[in-house]
Amino acid sequence: MALDGLVLHAIVHELQSCVGGRINKIHQPSENDVILQIRAQGQNLKLLLSANPTFPRVQLTEQTSLNPMDAPMFCMLLRKHCENGVIEAVEQMGMERVVRFQIRHRDELGDMSTKQILVEIMGRHSNIILLDPATDTIVDGIHHVTPAISSYRVVMPGSKYVTPPAQDKQNPLNVDKATFLDTMAPMSGDESSNSDKPEQRLVAAFSGLSPLIAKEIVYRSHKNGDNEQMFDISDLWHSFDGIMTAVREHRYEPVITEQTSTGKLFFAMTPLTHIEGTSKTFRSPSACLELFYGDKAERDTVKQRVADLLRFLQNERNKNVKKVEKLQETVDDSKDADKFRILGELLTASLHAVNKGDRELETINYYDEDQALITIPLDPLLNPSENAQRYFKKYTKMKNSTAIVEEQIEQTHQEITYLNSLLQQLGVASMTDIEEIRDELMEQGYIRDRNKKQRKKKKKDKPALACYMSSEQIPIYVGKNNTQNEFLTNRLASSSDTWLHTKDIPGSHVVIRSDSYSETTLREAAQLAAYFSQAKHSSQVPVDYTTIKHVHKPNGSKPGFVIYVNQKTLFVTPDEQDIKQMKLSIK
Repeated sequence: MALDGLVLHAIVHELQSCVGGRINKIHQPSENDVILQIRAQGQNLKLLLSANPTFPRVQLTEQTSLNPMDAPMFCMLLRKHCENGVIEAVEQMGMERVVRFQIRHRDELGDMSTKQILVEIMGRHSNIILLDPATDTIVDGIHHVTPAISSYRVVMPGSKYVTPPAQDKQNPLNVDKATFLDTMAPMSGDESSNSDKPEQRLVAAFSGLSPLIAKEIVYRSHKNGDNEQMFDISDLWHSFDGIMTAVREHRYEPVITEQTSTGKLFFAMTPLTHIEGTSKTFRSPSACLELFYGDKAERDTVKQRVADLLRFLQNERNKNVKKVEKLQETVDDSKDADKFRILGELLTASLHAVNKGDRELETINYYDEDQALITIPLDPLLNPSENAQRYFKKYTKMKNSTAIVEEQIEQTHQEITYLNSLLQQLGVASMTDIEEIRDELMEQGYIRDRNKKQRKKKKKDKPALACYMSSEQIPIYVGKNNTQNEFLTNRLASSSDTWLHTKDIPGSHVVIRSDSYSETTLREAAQLAAYFSQAKHSSQVPVDYTTIKHVHKPNGSKPGFVIYVNQKTLFVTPDEQDIKQMKLSIK
């Protein structure tokens, strides 16, 4: 679902509340997003400008974001030219998906200066550009476009700004009935061009119309809703004019509609009557976009942030799996160690029959029930006694190595379990969780810490924990990474609290913060333990539970690793809808 010109028109109208406001702070939480903190009309506003290739948008937001310790270069440039500046205007370029912010500020010499921030919402070509309007020169863009990428538009510092290619479409807000009828006239005849659907012709003729809103216009023009062909061009005009009049008068009804048949979500600034499903209306366009894009955009950002960690952990896991295979081959080979001891003893018993220079000895195998003859290979450079010692040394070496290798196999299995737990945690991680996992990997020596001094200053003693309320209003805490798990289990929980974890499956530590609860709360906590585990999509997941006093962390063990006793097991099937019904807060 793309953000079209009509939606952007509503957003720009809402953003008039920012005009006259002062930009207090500028942050760039990701490579695609910029957040302006604005003081306007006696209130603090957060304005999100996003050039995300999948979810580009402009909106007011209330979400908190994790900012990098070192601000990116584009963010530093915006701070230099726009921080403490006043927003003089917020405009949409026609009905196109380009928004212009005009900002007045004082430069480093104290002189008044004007800059423009242009947000171009064009799918994967979306961009945020800082422009000097006096010369139409680009100061910089959040995404650079070199001549090698595009010969038509170059977005580089010092380049002349060129507007996106014109589509030669009419502005739907300025169209009268005669122009509309003339534009859509071929629909009323039997010409070959009539093969185009009316919604396709609307999108092709008028700027700012998405296929979704075009379908809505056509649907509202039907004389009979059961037959899409029963309408004429006059009905289409009345439907079109009704929606455009509402836009001109800024009468918006921001909605998100969930289609019954597919579960797919759609949003618009007018009711979507052509979609069968349930709709939710919002107080503002930004609130509508916040709900529609918020989780999707965060998941997309999280996916980008964890990509390097996922690759690293998967590579480390694969290395350890191969290591176990090699070590197991060594153990299998050592099972033949007794064979060398027997050869040494048989050779010792037959020393009188061997001379230096012999290459083999044929003797009776007294360890064999049939006492068959056996041939023992000899080193002709060694005397008989040295040949016997050679076999005994080989036997001793293989026996000693078996114990060491089996210990290494156990340690490697623990390493694989630890890496599996981190991979599971990354699958449900938020932005804050990712940084805590990254910090843990640095502390454990898996990756280098390039900002060790700064990290020590910013390190928190108390991580934020997800807290769910059971149906009987008992708090259930969930640790989503090892930092949170250790704090929850070893420091926050009381000895009488109940601790839960999936049985032999990587997952979160879950704690019921009460010593008195019903079977319902226990099953809800087990649902959380199963949902935040590697068995999230499985059924009948085994979940162990016991009291905190029976949970212990062995000395020197990996973060998040515990042993527990006196546990009981119950089986649950995680259900996302049940999880969503439990009230969540962060503590």
